[in-house]
Amino acid sequence: MRVLLINPRFRLPIDTRTSPHMGLAYLGAVSEERGDEVAIFDADIEETPLGDFIQTYKPNLVGITANTPQVKQAWRHATEIKKVFDVPIVIGGPHPSVVSEELDYESLDSGNIDIVVRGEGEETWIEISEKVEDFLKHHPTFSTEELFDPAKGVWDKVLGISYKTSDGEYHRNPDRPAINDLDSLPWPAYHLFKMDGYTNLQPATDAVDGSKSFSILTSRGCPYRCTFCSQSIMPVKWRSRTPENVVAEWEHLVRDLGAQEIGVLDDSANIRKKRLFRIAEMLIERELNHVPWIFVNGIRANLVDYELMATLKKAGLKRTAFGVETGNPELLKTIDKKVDHDTIRNAFKVTKEVGIETIAFMIIGLPGDTRETMQDTIDFAIELDPLIANFSMMTPYPGTAVWEQVKRNGRLLIQDWEDYVFFEQHARYEMGDLTADLVEEMYRRAYRQFYLRPGPIWRRIKQKDFWANLPRNARIAMRTFLPKKEKTGLRKQMQAEALS
Repeated sequence: MRVLLINPRFRLPIDTRTSPHMGLAYLGAVSEERGDEVAIFDADIEETPLGDFIQTYKPNLVGITANTPQVKQAWRHATEIKKVFDVPIVIGGPHPSVVSEELDYESLDSGNIDIVVRGEGEETWIEISEKVEDFLKHHPTFSTEELFDPAKGVWDKVLGISYKTSDGEYHRNPDRPAINDLDSLPWPAYHLFKMDGYTNLQPATDAVDGSKSFSILTSRGCPYRCTFCSQSIMPVKWRSRTPENVVAEWEHLVRDLGAQEIGVLDDSANIRKKRLFRIAEMLIERELNHVPWIFVNGIRANLVDYELMATLKKAGLKRTAFGVETGNPELLKTIDKKVDHDTIRNAFKVTKEVGIETIAFMIIGLPGDTRETMQDTIDFAIELDPLIANFSMMTPYPGTAVWEQVKRNGRLLIQDWEDYVFFEQHARYEMGDLTADLVEEMYRRAYRQFYLRPGPIWRRIKQKDFWANLPRNARIAMRTFLPKKEKTGLRKQMQAEALS
């Protein structure tokens, strides 16, 4: 069976990284393991129009991934596909998984989506594939309308899906349990991607060949429920791969694929410190520690100690992020971060002492923020003095606790999912005295006060990678320090391309 997996084009206002989509890499791997022919169409880097690709490839099943700012483009892709080929189209990802807001039904409402996969996708995708393949065997003349005939009951018992039958009725089957044995999954299928089209993990900081930059996922889930985090809609249960399984894939990336850097994409990699110690020891034992690696999404500050960080440094860890979020102690409690500022200070201290670079994730405009508390956040970032301070304006994502707060007590300023795109310098909501003008003012102040200091400037100009990335860094600096009106040209172009 021919399977096509699609990553919709991402409308971004600045130069940022483009990487192979990990979720699609796993789906491609399980499909190949099943015996399917698989193609991945990443609209961020593809030059061939999707309609032309569909007519040439003629897939039997299409899967599209979508986060919140991508979802409307996913719907456009579905429309474009259905215009030229009758094929069942499945959508999955964080956005359509939010049942509390009926965002699964929203995708079905878009007109050309047949099935929504909620939560983790691999086991559900395999069952969908089996259903489609069995249907094709018994129906030489394929029809999506017939596949979704309610009288046939093809989809009645498939866990973790919402779908629309041919009579127009919507159905939401029970959830599928999260995958417990992560070692049972095949490794991501990077050979399905056009690797030459991607950047490295952190292109504003490092000069690495994007085709030799790879990511790895050693665990899934997060036991913490921070009020602002979109991961709070995904499985709460934290599950991990064994050190042996992780390091075997790591060795494959280094020895077979020639990795020059590796990014660990876990949300909470250090929940079990003994496991992380063992991974580090095995990387050293197998002499894989010459390839630098990064905790891209960060690790928990309350689970850091000197011995762990020193061992990770020996194992090749170059840089890690920490979710600091706010410099105000009272606000830190309200977002359920389950950490205090002294613990965060210690995490940065010991990480720097062993020679690992640090990143601080900070949020401007949390519910309850004032001019004074946002200044606390800026001041705390300056005190911690990481290599990179990543300030973002609070975005209330559907399904999160902050989303509910804003709906009850505030006013959303964005009416289009595409306006949830990262790096736009616009406030997303107002609540009480927290106005858009104030949040945008403090956001720009945060970057100026942190980066326009002698220390950060000197650190940057000493790095040869900074000069290698000078044009990109200059564009990012101009956009950050000198705000401009939103450019709508790219969005209009994407819409026109999809509907032409």
